[in-house]
Amino acid sequence: MKVSSRPGKALILALFSVALADCGNKAGVHPKQVEASALQSEVRDPQTRAFYAARQWKAAWDKKSERVLIAIIKQAPANGLKPDLFLKEPLPRDANAREGALTSAALRYASALARGYTDPAKINSIYTIPRPDPKVTDGLASALQDGDLEQWFVSLPPQTDEYRALSQAHLQFLRVAGEAKSSPIPDGKAIKPGRRDPRNPAIAAALSANGYLATPATNASGPTYYTRSMVAAVRRLQAAYGLRPDGVIGPATLDALNSGAAGRARQLAIAMERLRWLERNPPATRIDVNTAATVLDYWRSGRPVDRRAVVTGEPDKQTPQIQSSFSQIVANPKWRVPDSIAEKELATKGSGWLAANNFAMEDGRYVQQSGPKNSLGLVKFDMQDKQQIYLHDTPAKALFGLPERHRSHGCVRVQNALQFAAMLADQDGLLSLLEKALASGKESTVKLGTEIPVRLFYHTAFWDGSRIQFRPDVYGWDDDVAMALGLVRGGPHKTSKSEAEDIGP
Repeated sequence: MKVSSRPGKALILALFSVALADCGNKAGVHPKQVEASALQSEVRDPQTRAFYAARQWKAAWDKKSERVLIAIIKQAPANGLKPDLFLKEPLPRDANAREGALTSAALRYASALARGYTDPAKINSIYTIPRPDPKVTDGLASALQDGDLEQWFVSLPPQTDEYRALSQAHLQFLRVAGEAKSSPIPDGKAIKPGRRDPRNPAIAAALSANGYLATPATNASGPTYYTRSMVAAVRRLQAAYGLRPDGVIGPATLDALNSGAAGRARQLAIAMERLRWLERNPPATRIDVNTAATVLDYWRSGRPVDRRAVVTGEPDKQTPQIQSSFSQIVANPKWRVPDSIAEKELATKGSGWLAANNFAMEDGRYVQQSGPKNSLGLVKFDMQDKQQIYLHDTPAKALFGLPERHRSHGCVRVQNALQFAAMLADQDGLLSLLEKALASGKESTVKLGTEIPVRLFYHTAFWDGSRIQFRPDVYGWDDDVAMALGLVRGGPHKTSKSEAEDIGP
Protein backbone atom coordinates (compact mmCIF):
# COMPACT_ATOMS: atom_id res chain seq x y z
CA MET A 1 0.00 0.00 0.00
CA LYS A 2 1.20 3.49 -0.70
CA VAL A 3 0.36 6.42 1.51
CA SER A 4 0.26 9.85 -0.04
CA SER A 5 3.81 10.54 -1.14
CA ARG A 6 2.93 13.83 -2.83
CA PRO A 7 0.95 15.76 -0.21
CA GLY A 8 1.71 19.10 -1.85
CA LYS A 9 0.19 22.46 -1.13
CA ALA A 10 -3.41 21.26 -1.41
CA LEU A 11 -3.14 19.03 1.64
CA ILE A 12 -1.30 21.63 3.69
CA LEU A 13 -3.84 24.31 2.78
CA ALA A 14 -6.69 21.95 3.62
CA LEU A 15 -5.18 21.26 7.01
CA PHE A 16 -4.40 24.89 7.69
CA SER A 17 -7.77 26.46 6.82
CA VAL A 18 -8.30 26.74 10.54
CA ALA A 19 -8.63 30.39 11.52
CA LEU A 20 -11.87 32.29 11.92
CA ALA A 21 -11.30 35.87 10.89
CA ASP A 22 -12.46 38.68 13.17
CA CYS A 23 -13.99 40.50 10.20
CA GLY A 24 -17.74 40.58 10.68
CA ASN A 25 -17.54 38.86 14.08
CA LYS A 26 -17.30 41.88 16.37
CA ALA A 27 -20.92 42.92 16.62
CA GLY A 28 -21.99 40.27 19.11
CA VAL A 29 -25.51 39.18 19.92
CA HIS A 30 -27.62 41.38 22.17
CA PRO A 31 -30.38 39.22 23.75
CA LYS A 32 -32.89 42.09 23.64
CA GLN A 33 -32.60 42.22 19.87
CA VAL A 34 -33.64 38.56 19.45
CA GLU A 35 -37.35 37.92 18.93
CA ALA A 36 -38.85 34.50 19.60
CA SER A 37 -41.07 34.42 16.52
CA ALA A 38 -38.24 35.57 14.22
CA LEU A 39 -35.87 33.04 15.76
CA GLN A 40 -38.36 30.22 15.16
CA SER A 41 -38.54 31.21 11.51
CA GLU A 42 -34.74 31.44 11.26
CA VAL A 43 -33.79 28.10 12.83
CA ARG A 44 -34.23 24.99 10.67
CA ASP A 45 -31.88 22.40 12.22
CA PRO A 46 -33.90 19.93 14.40
CA GLN A 47 -31.23 19.78 17.11
CA THR A 48 -31.03 23.56 17.35
CA ARG A 49 -34.83 23.85 17.38
CA ALA A 50 -34.98 21.34 20.26
CA PHE A 51 -32.45 23.45 22.17
CA TYR A 52 -34.57 26.60 21.82
CA ALA A 53 -37.88 24.84 22.40
CA ALA A 54 -36.58 23.72 25.80
CA ARG A 55 -35.92 27.36 26.74
CA GLN A 56 -39.13 28.81 25.25
CA TRP A 57 -37.17 30.36 22.38
CA LYS A 58 -35.26 32.74 24.61
CA ALA A 59 -31.87 33.99 23.40
CA ALA A 60 -28.85 32.07 24.67
CA TRP A 61 -25.89 34.24 23.71
CA ASP A 62 -24.47 37.57 24.79
CA LYS A 63 -21.29 39.30 23.65
CA LYS A 64 -19.09 37.53 26.20
CA SER A 65 -20.32 33.99 25.54
CA GLU A 66 -20.10 34.62 21.79
CA ARG A 67 -16.42 35.59 22.11
CA VAL A 68 -15.75 32.52 24.24
CA LEU A 69 -17.40 30.19 21.69
CA ILE A 70 -15.48 31.69 18.77
CA ALA A 71 -12.22 31.24 20.70
CA ILE A 72 -13.15 27.62 21.50
CA ILE A 73 -13.92 26.77 17.87
CA LYS A 74 -10.64 28.36 16.77
CA GLN A 75 -8.94 25.59 18.77
CA ALA A 76 -10.63 22.85 16.72
CA PRO A 77 -7.30 21.82 15.06
CA ALA A 78 -6.24 20.40 18.44
CA ASN A 79 -8.95 17.81 17.76
CA GLY A 80 -8.02 17.34 14.12
CA LEU A 81 -10.99 19.41 12.96
CA LYS A 82 -11.27 22.55 10.84
CA PRO A 83 -13.15 25.47 12.45
CA ASP A 84 -15.02 26.28 9.25
CA LEU A 85 -16.80 22.94 9.47
CA PHE A 86 -18.83 24.54 12.26
CA LEU A 87 -18.77 28.31 11.99
CA LYS A 88 -18.48 30.25 8.76
CA GLU A 89 -17.24 33.80 8.70
CA PRO A 90 -18.36 36.48 8.66
CA LEU A 91 -21.19 35.84 11.10
CA PRO A 92 -24.62 37.25 10.19
CA ARG A 93 -25.27 40.80 11.38
CA ASP A 94 -28.97 40.14 11.93
CA ALA A 95 -29.40 39.30 15.63
CA ASN A 96 -31.76 36.35 15.07
CA ALA A 97 -29.64 34.77 12.34
CA ARG A 98 -26.50 35.32 14.41
CA GLU A 99 -28.11 33.74 17.47
CA GLY A 100 -29.13 30.67 15.50
CA ALA A 101 -25.73 30.36 13.81
CA LEU A 102 -23.90 30.41 17.16
CA THR A 103 -26.13 27.76 18.70
CA SER A 104 -25.94 25.54 15.64
CA ALA A 105 -22.14 25.84 15.58
CA ALA A 106 -21.87 25.09 19.30
CA LEU A 107 -24.07 22.00 19.08
CA ARG A 108 -22.38 20.63 15.96
CA TYR A 109 -18.90 21.14 17.42
CA ALA A 110 -19.96 19.60 20.73
CA SER A 111 -21.46 16.61 18.93
CA ALA A 112 -18.30 16.21 16.83
CA LEU A 113 -16.15 16.12 19.95
CA ALA A 114 -18.48 13.84 21.87
CA ARG A 115 -19.25 11.22 19.20
CA GLY A 116 -17.47 12.17 15.97
CA TYR A 117 -18.16 14.60 13.16
CA THR A 118 -18.98 11.78 10.76
CA ASP A 119 -21.35 8.84 11.08
CA PRO A 120 -19.22 5.69 10.63
CA ALA A 121 -22.27 3.67 9.60
CA LYS A 122 -22.72 5.97 6.61
CA ILE A 123 -19.14 5.90 5.35
CA ASN A 124 -18.45 2.21 6.03
CA SER A 125 -20.42 -0.62 4.47
CA ILE A 126 -20.35 -2.45 7.83
CA TYR A 127 -19.95 -0.72 11.20
CA THR A 128 -21.59 -2.11 14.34
CA ILE A 129 -19.39 -0.75 17.17
CA PRO A 130 -21.58 1.21 19.63
CA ARG A 131 -21.14 5.00 19.64
CA PRO A 132 -21.61 7.52 22.45
CA ASP A 133 -24.99 9.25 22.59
CA PRO A 134 -24.46 12.41 24.66
CA LYS A 135 -27.21 14.94 25.36
CA VAL A 136 -25.35 17.91 23.96
CA THR A 137 -28.42 20.18 23.95
CA ASP A 138 -28.80 19.78 27.71
CA GLY A 139 -25.05 20.12 28.19
CA LEU A 140 -24.85 23.34 26.22
CA ALA A 141 -27.77 24.85 28.13
CA SER A 142 -26.10 24.05 31.45
CA ALA A 143 -22.71 25.32 30.31
CA LEU A 144 -24.21 28.63 29.18
CA GLN A 145 -26.15 29.01 32.39
CA ASP A 146 -23.09 28.27 34.54
CA GLY A 147 -20.76 30.37 32.40
CA ASP A 148 -18.54 27.32 31.92
CA LEU A 149 -18.40 26.82 28.16
CA GLU A 150 -14.66 26.18 28.00
CA GLN A 151 -14.59 23.39 30.58
CA TRP A 152 -17.65 21.74 29.06
CA PHE A 153 -16.11 21.57 25.59
CA VAL A 154 -12.82 20.31 27.05
CA SER A 155 -14.72 17.44 28.72
CA LEU A 156 -16.35 16.15 25.52
CA PRO A 157 -13.56 14.34 23.57
CA PRO A 158 -11.99 11.12 24.88
CA GLN A 159 -10.13 11.77 28.13
CA THR A 160 -7.35 9.27 27.44
CA ASP A 161 -3.58 9.36 27.15
CA GLU A 162 -3.90 8.14 23.57
CA TYR A 163 -6.19 10.95 22.48
CA ARG A 164 -4.01 13.57 24.16
CA ALA A 165 -0.90 12.14 22.51
CA LEU A 166 -2.54 12.15 19.07
CA SER A 167 -3.72 15.73 19.60
CA GLN A 168 -0.26 16.99 20.54
CA ALA A 169 1.34 15.16 17.63
CA HIS A 170 -1.26 16.53 15.22
CA LEU A 171 -0.50 20.12 16.20
CA GLN A 172 3.23 19.45 15.96
CA PHE A 173 2.94 17.96 12.47
CA LEU A 174 0.71 20.85 11.37
CA ARG A 175 3.43 23.28 12.43
CA VAL A 176 6.16 21.29 10.67
CA ALA A 177 4.02 20.99 7.53
CA GLY A 178 3.59 24.74 7.43
CA GLU A 179 7.36 25.25 7.58
CA ALA A 180 8.28 22.43 5.18
CA LYS A 181 9.98 23.40 1.93
CA SER A 182 11.40 20.06 0.83
CA SER A 183 10.57 18.25 -2.41
CA PRO A 184 9.59 14.57 -2.57
CA ILE A 185 12.52 12.15 -2.57
CA PRO A 186 12.65 10.38 -5.94
CA ASP A 187 12.38 6.63 -6.34
CA GLY A 188 15.45 4.54 -7.07
CA LYS A 189 17.42 1.51 -5.96
CA ALA A 190 17.24 0.53 -2.31
CA ILE A 191 19.86 2.27 -0.18
CA LYS A 192 21.71 0.03 2.25
CA PRO A 193 23.68 1.19 5.32
CA GLY A 194 27.07 2.61 4.41
CA ARG A 195 26.21 3.25 0.76
CA ARG A 196 26.47 6.55 -1.07
CA ASP A 197 23.47 7.93 -2.90
CA PRO A 198 22.64 11.43 -4.17
CA ARG A 199 19.30 11.22 -2.34
CA ASN A 200 20.89 10.87 1.10
CA PRO A 201 20.98 14.62 1.92
CA ALA A 202 17.26 14.89 1.16
CA ILE A 203 16.60 11.77 3.23
CA ALA A 204 18.55 13.25 6.15
CA ALA A 205 16.52 16.47 5.87
CA ALA A 206 13.24 14.53 5.89
CA LEU A 207 14.33 12.46 8.90
CA SER A 208 15.29 15.62 10.78
CA ALA A 209 12.08 17.47 9.89
CA ASN A 210 9.96 14.57 11.16
CA GLY A 211 11.84 14.22 14.43
CA TYR A 212 13.72 10.98 13.77
CA LEU A 213 17.19 12.49 13.36
CA ALA A 214 18.37 14.67 16.22
CA THR A 215 21.27 16.28 14.37
CA PRO A 216 20.11 19.06 12.05
CA ALA A 217 20.22 17.82 8.48
CA THR A 218 22.74 19.21 6.02
CA ASN A 219 21.59 21.02 2.91
CA ALA A 220 21.21 19.45 -0.51
CA SER A 221 24.89 19.95 -1.30
CA GLY A 222 25.97 17.97 1.75
CA PRO A 223 27.58 14.49 1.86
CA THR A 224 25.90 11.56 0.12
CA TYR A 225 27.07 8.90 2.60
CA TYR A 226 24.38 6.91 4.45
CA THR A 227 25.74 7.42 7.96
CA ARG A 228 25.24 5.35 11.10
CA SER A 229 23.11 8.07 12.70
CA MET A 230 20.89 8.09 9.63
CA VAL A 231 20.59 4.30 9.74
CA ALA A 232 19.49 4.47 13.39
CA ALA A 233 16.96 7.18 12.51
CA VAL A 234 15.59 5.15 9.59
CA ARG A 235 15.17 2.15 11.85
CA ARG A 236 13.20 4.25 14.33
CA LEU A 237 10.99 5.48 11.51
CA GLN A 238 10.50 1.95 10.17
CA ALA A 239 9.53 0.68 13.62
CA ALA A 240 6.98 3.50 14.01
CA TYR A 241 5.44 2.63 10.63
CA GLY A 242 5.25 -1.12 11.20
CA LEU A 243 8.00 -1.84 8.66
CA ARG A 244 10.86 -4.25 9.08
CA PRO A 245 13.47 -2.15 10.95
CA ASP A 246 16.43 -3.22 8.80
CA GLY A 247 17.71 0.26 7.95
CA VAL A 248 17.38 -0.39 4.20
CA ILE A 249 15.65 2.49 2.43
CA GLY A 250 13.32 0.79 -0.02
CA PRO A 251 10.00 1.86 -1.58
CA ALA A 252 7.92 1.51 1.61
CA THR A 253 10.39 3.55 3.65
CA LEU A 254 10.50 6.23 0.95
CA ASP A 255 6.69 6.36 0.99
CA ALA A 256 6.78 6.96 4.75
CA LEU A 257 9.37 9.73 4.35
CA ASN A 258 7.58 11.38 1.43
CA SER A 259 4.21 11.46 3.13
CA GLY A 260 5.85 13.98 5.41
CA ALA A 261 4.35 16.08 8.17
CA ALA A 262 1.21 17.00 6.19
CA GLY A 263 0.42 13.34 5.55
CA ARG A 264 0.99 12.48 9.20
CA ALA A 265 -1.23 15.36 10.36
CA ARG A 266 -3.98 14.08 8.08
CA GLN A 267 -3.58 10.54 9.42
CA LEU A 268 -3.71 11.77 13.03
CA ALA A 269 -6.85 13.83 12.36
CA ILE A 270 -8.52 10.69 11.01
CA ALA A 271 -7.35 8.65 14.02
CA MET A 272 -8.81 11.16 16.49
CA GLU A 273 -12.13 11.05 14.65
CA ARG A 274 -12.22 7.26 14.94
CA LEU A 275 -11.47 7.46 18.66
CA ARG A 276 -14.39 9.86 19.10
CA TRP A 277 -16.67 7.23 17.55
CA LEU A 278 -15.95 4.85 20.45
CA GLU A 279 -17.77 4.63 23.78
CA ARG A 280 -16.06 6.57 26.57
CA ASN A 281 -16.56 3.68 28.99
CA PRO A 282 -16.02 0.47 26.99
CA PRO A 283 -16.47 -2.92 28.64
CA ALA A 284 -13.80 -3.34 31.31
CA THR A 285 -13.09 -6.89 30.13
CA ARG A 286 -12.80 -7.00 26.36
CA ILE A 287 -10.65 -7.78 23.34
CA ASP A 288 -9.70 -4.94 21.02
CA VAL A 289 -8.27 -5.79 17.59
CA ASN A 290 -6.74 -3.01 15.52
CA THR A 291 -7.08 -4.54 12.07
CA ALA A 292 -4.90 -1.85 10.45
CA ALA A 293 -2.02 -2.60 12.83
CA THR A 294 -2.86 -6.36 13.03
CA VAL A 295 -2.54 -6.33 16.83
CA LEU A 296 -4.83 -7.71 19.55
CA ASP A 297 -5.11 -6.21 23.05
CA TYR A 298 -6.86 -8.05 25.85
CA TRP A 299 -8.28 -6.00 28.71
CA ARG A 300 -9.32 -7.58 32.01
CA SER A 301 -11.15 -5.55 34.67
CA GLY A 302 -10.09 -2.30 33.05
CA ARG A 303 -6.39 -3.17 32.68
CA PRO A 304 -4.47 -4.23 29.55
CA VAL A 305 -3.07 -7.68 30.34
CA ASP A 306 -2.05 -9.15 26.97
CA ARG A 307 -0.98 -8.04 23.49
CA ARG A 308 -0.25 -10.28 20.52
CA ALA A 309 -0.03 -10.25 16.75
CA VAL A 310 -2.96 -11.25 14.57
CA VAL A 311 -3.57 -11.88 10.87
CA THR A 312 -6.55 -10.01 9.41
CA GLY A 313 -8.31 -9.75 6.06
CA GLU A 314 -6.54 -9.13 2.78
CA PRO A 315 -7.17 -5.79 1.06
CA ASP A 316 -9.87 -7.38 -1.10
CA LYS A 317 -11.29 -9.45 1.80
CA GLN A 318 -11.47 -6.77 4.45
CA THR A 319 -12.15 -7.51 8.11
CA PRO A 320 -15.18 -5.34 8.99
CA GLN A 321 -15.44 -2.91 11.89
CA ILE A 322 -17.77 -4.67 14.30
CA GLN A 323 -18.42 -5.38 17.95
CA SER A 324 -19.57 -8.81 19.02
CA SER A 325 -18.77 -11.24 21.82
CA PHE A 326 -18.06 -14.87 22.61
CA SER A 327 -18.71 -16.96 25.67
CA GLN A 328 -17.22 -20.27 24.63
CA ILE A 329 -14.03 -21.70 23.20
CA VAL A 330 -14.35 -24.40 20.55
CA ALA A 331 -11.65 -27.07 20.89
CA ASN A 332 -10.58 -29.01 17.76
CA PRO A 333 -13.02 -27.08 15.56
CA LYS A 334 -14.22 -28.22 12.18
CA TRP A 335 -14.23 -25.64 9.42
CA ARG A 336 -17.54 -25.40 7.61
CA VAL A 337 -16.40 -23.66 4.45
CA PRO A 338 -18.44 -20.61 3.38
CA ASP A 339 -20.02 -20.90 -0.04
CA SER A 340 -17.93 -18.06 -1.47
CA ILE A 341 -14.65 -19.80 -0.63
CA ALA A 342 -15.98 -23.18 -1.73
CA GLU A 343 -17.04 -21.82 -5.13
CA LYS A 344 -13.95 -19.74 -5.85
CA GLU A 345 -11.16 -21.80 -4.30
CA LEU A 346 -12.18 -25.37 -3.49
CA ALA A 347 -14.12 -26.09 -6.66
CA THR A 348 -10.88 -26.26 -8.64
CA LYS A 349 -9.20 -28.73 -6.27
CA GLY A 350 -8.90 -32.39 -7.10
CA SER A 351 -10.16 -35.19 -4.91
CA GLY A 352 -6.60 -36.08 -3.89
CA TRP A 353 -5.88 -32.59 -2.59
CA LEU A 354 -9.18 -32.45 -0.73
CA ALA A 355 -8.56 -35.82 0.91
CA ALA A 356 -4.98 -34.89 1.88
CA ASN A 357 -6.27 -31.75 3.59
CA ASN A 358 -9.11 -33.56 5.36
CA PHE A 359 -12.03 -32.02 3.44
CA ALA A 360 -15.27 -33.96 3.19
CA MET A 361 -18.83 -33.23 2.10
CA GLU A 362 -21.39 -32.94 4.91
CA ASP A 363 -24.98 -31.94 4.18
CA GLY A 364 -23.99 -30.67 0.76
CA ARG A 365 -21.09 -28.44 1.81
CA TYR A 366 -17.34 -28.76 2.29
CA VAL A 367 -16.22 -29.36 5.86
CA GLN A 368 -12.58 -29.58 6.92
CA GLN A 369 -12.23 -32.09 9.72
CA SER A 370 -10.57 -31.41 13.06
CA GLY A 371 -6.83 -31.84 13.23
CA PRO A 372 -3.46 -30.14 12.81
CA LYS A 373 -4.17 -29.26 9.14
CA ASN A 374 -7.48 -27.59 9.91
CA SER A 375 -7.49 -23.96 8.80
CA LEU A 376 -8.97 -22.94 12.17
CA GLY A 377 -6.14 -24.61 14.04
CA LEU A 378 -6.97 -26.19 17.38
CA VAL A 379 -9.13 -23.48 18.96
CA LYS A 380 -11.82 -21.09 17.81
CA PHE A 381 -13.30 -18.12 19.70
CA ASP A 382 -16.81 -18.24 18.32
CA MET A 383 -18.15 -14.69 18.08
CA GLN A 384 -21.86 -14.21 17.58
CA ASP A 385 -22.21 -11.79 14.67
CA LYS A 386 -24.09 -11.62 11.38
CA GLN A 387 -20.88 -11.29 9.38
CA GLN A 388 -19.62 -14.70 10.63
CA ILE A 389 -16.31 -13.21 11.71
CA TYR A 390 -14.45 -14.91 14.54
CA LEU A 391 -11.04 -15.28 16.16
CA HIS A 392 -9.15 -18.54 15.74
CA ASP A 393 -5.89 -20.45 15.68
CA THR A 394 -4.10 -21.32 12.44
CA PRO A 395 -1.54 -23.84 11.17
CA ALA A 396 0.13 -21.03 9.18
CA LYS A 397 2.33 -19.84 12.05
CA ALA A 398 4.94 -18.17 9.84
CA LEU A 399 2.56 -15.35 8.95
CA PHE A 400 2.85 -13.89 12.45
CA GLY A 401 6.51 -13.10 11.82
CA LEU A 402 5.73 -10.87 8.84
CA PRO A 403 5.49 -7.09 9.18
CA GLU A 404 2.53 -7.12 6.76
CA ARG A 405 -0.17 -9.47 8.09
CA HIS A 406 -3.29 -8.75 6.05
CA ARG A 407 -3.52 -12.31 4.68
CA SER A 408 -6.84 -13.85 5.76
CA HIS A 409 -10.29 -14.09 4.19
CA GLY A 410 -11.63 -11.67 6.83
CA CYS A 411 -11.51 -13.60 10.09
CA VAL A 412 -8.82 -12.92 12.71
CA ARG A 413 -6.04 -15.43 13.27
CA VAL A 414 -4.48 -15.14 16.72
CA GLN A 415 -0.80 -15.70 17.46
CA ASN A 416 -0.22 -18.48 20.02
CA ALA A 417 -3.97 -19.01 20.15
CA LEU A 418 -3.67 -22.11 22.34
CA GLN A 419 -1.82 -20.07 24.95
CA PHE A 420 -4.42 -17.32 24.70
CA ALA A 421 -7.27 -19.81 25.08
CA ALA A 422 -5.57 -21.36 28.09
CA MET A 423 -5.21 -17.94 29.72
CA LEU A 424 -8.91 -17.15 29.24
CA ALA A 425 -9.99 -20.55 30.50
CA ASP A 426 -7.66 -20.37 33.51
CA GLN A 427 -9.06 -16.99 34.56
CA ASP A 428 -12.47 -18.67 34.87
CA GLY A 429 -11.08 -21.80 36.54
CA LEU A 430 -11.69 -23.90 33.43
CA LEU A 431 -8.16 -24.76 32.28
CA SER A 432 -8.41 -28.48 33.06
CA LEU A 433 -11.69 -28.67 31.17
CA LEU A 434 -10.11 -27.02 28.12
CA GLU A 435 -7.11 -29.35 28.27
CA LYS A 436 -9.43 -32.37 28.40
CA ALA A 437 -11.42 -31.08 25.43
CA LEU A 438 -8.27 -30.54 23.37
CA ALA A 439 -6.88 -33.97 24.27
CA SER A 440 -10.02 -35.65 22.95
CA GLY A 441 -9.19 -34.63 19.38
CA LYS A 442 -12.89 -34.11 18.73
CA GLU A 443 -14.82 -30.90 18.24
CA SER A 444 -16.26 -29.74 21.57
CA THR A 445 -16.95 -26.50 23.41
CA VAL A 446 -15.86 -25.06 26.73
CA LYS A 447 -18.29 -22.47 28.06
CA LEU A 448 -16.56 -19.60 29.81
CA GLY A 449 -17.84 -17.98 32.97
CA THR A 450 -17.39 -14.55 31.34
CA GLU A 451 -18.82 -13.30 28.07
CA ILE A 452 -16.05 -11.35 26.37
CA PRO A 453 -16.89 -8.47 24.01
CA VAL A 454 -14.64 -8.07 20.97
CA ARG A 455 -14.16 -4.83 19.05
CA LEU A 456 -12.61 -4.92 15.59
CA PHE A 457 -11.61 -1.41 14.56
CA TYR A 458 -9.30 0.14 11.98
CA HIS A 459 -6.83 2.75 13.30
CA THR A 460 -3.90 3.63 11.05
CA ALA A 461 -2.38 5.94 13.70
CA PHE A 462 -2.39 5.10 17.39
CA TRP A 463 -0.54 5.46 20.69
CA ASP A 464 1.19 2.28 21.86
CA GLY A 465 1.76 3.56 25.39
CA SER A 466 5.09 5.19 24.67
CA ARG A 467 5.00 6.64 21.15
CA ILE A 468 2.80 7.36 18.16
CA GLN A 469 2.65 4.53 15.64
CA PHE A 470 1.58 4.79 11.99
CA ARG A 471 0.41 2.03 9.68
CA PRO A 472 -0.38 1.91 5.95
CA ASP A 473 -3.99 2.40 4.93
CA VAL A 474 -4.20 -1.02 3.28
CA TYR A 475 -8.00 -0.94 2.96
CA GLY A 476 -8.16 2.63 1.68
CA TRP A 477 -10.68 3.53 4.40
CA ASP A 478 -8.81 6.65 5.54
CA ASP A 479 -9.89 8.46 2.39
CA ASP A 480 -13.57 8.19 3.25
CA VAL A 481 -13.04 9.73 6.68
CA ALA A 482 -10.71 12.40 5.27
CA MET A 483 -13.25 13.52 2.69
CA ALA A 484 -15.96 13.73 5.34
CA LEU A 485 -13.66 15.93 7.45
CA GLY A 486 -12.95 18.26 4.54
CA LEU A 487 -9.42 16.91 3.97
CA VAL A 488 -7.95 15.71 0.68
CA ARG A 489 -7.58 12.15 -0.49
CA GLY A 490 -4.35 10.25 0.03
CA GLY A 491 -2.21 8.75 -2.70
CA PRO A 492 -2.79 5.53 -4.63
CA HIS A 493 -2.70 2.28 -2.70
CA LYS A 494 -0.30 -0.59 -3.12
CA THR A 495 -1.67 -3.93 -2.06
CA SER A 496 0.30 -7.06 -1.29
CA LYS A 497 -0.89 -10.62 -1.53
CA SER A 498 0.71 -13.78 -0.26
CA GLU A 499 2.04 -16.00 -3.03
CA ALA A 500 1.58 -19.08 -0.87
CA GLU A 501 -1.69 -20.98 -1.10
CA ASP A 502 -3.92 -20.10 1.83
CA ILE A 503 -7.63 -20.84 1.72
CA GLY A 504 -8.31 -20.40 5.44
CA PRO A 505 -10.94 -18.02 6.82
